[in-house]
Amino acid sequence: MIRVLVAEDQSAVRAGLVLILGSAPGIEVAGEAADGGRAVELTRELRPDVVLMDVQLPVLDGVSATRRIVAEGWADVLVLTTFDLDEYVFGALRAGAAGFLLKDAEAGELLAAVRTVARGEGVVAPAVTRRLIAEFAGQPVRTADRSVLDQLTPRERQVLTCVGEGLSNAEIGDRLGMAEGTVKTHVSRMLAKLGLRSRVQAALLAQELGV
Repeated sequence: MIRVLVAEDQSAVRAGLVLILGSAPGIEVAGEAADGGRAVELTRELRPDVVLMDVQLPVLDGVSATRRIVAEGWADVLVLTTFDLDEYVFGALRAGAAGFLLKDAEAGELLAAVRTVARGEGVVAPAVTRRLIAEFAGQPVRTADRSVLDQLTPRERQVLTCVGEGLSNAEIGDRLGMAEGTVKTHVSRMLAKLGLRSRVQAALLAQELGV
């Protein structure tokens, strides 16, 4: 069972999200929060698998709440935004969010994103992905940046390339001839070596460095 905490200040929107999640098989709504401070408190107390986090929250904004939750390792965070690209998305990316989804996403997209993040895989709405990659691609690649790859094993580099292509762990396993559990291990080691907080950060780094 995937336990989800919903952090959204608009009661009608929050009720709709809770209804969608609560009616889906294999998903349970562990709690609700109307502000970022409460979201952090409930995440620490309830330890859900995924926090569905609005970026614009009172008391403590969603980016700051995400940063605290990820830093403590309490849950993975799936960020909801009404914008396809703004400072909130970049802030949440730097804070270690595991995924980004637009608020106008269909119910099926929302459920699929929650399940993907719960599996330890990143997910970004296509509209957000295109803009993020375009932004990163527009920046010059520095030689120092590429040197971070030297600490990776050849296999970890292959995994990073696959992550950059948006492949799931199962798809990476099929391509590289590895068990899915082994892929997860390589992803974890690769993130640790690169000093990254999320798979999404790794995917964007791969795009930026052209690997």
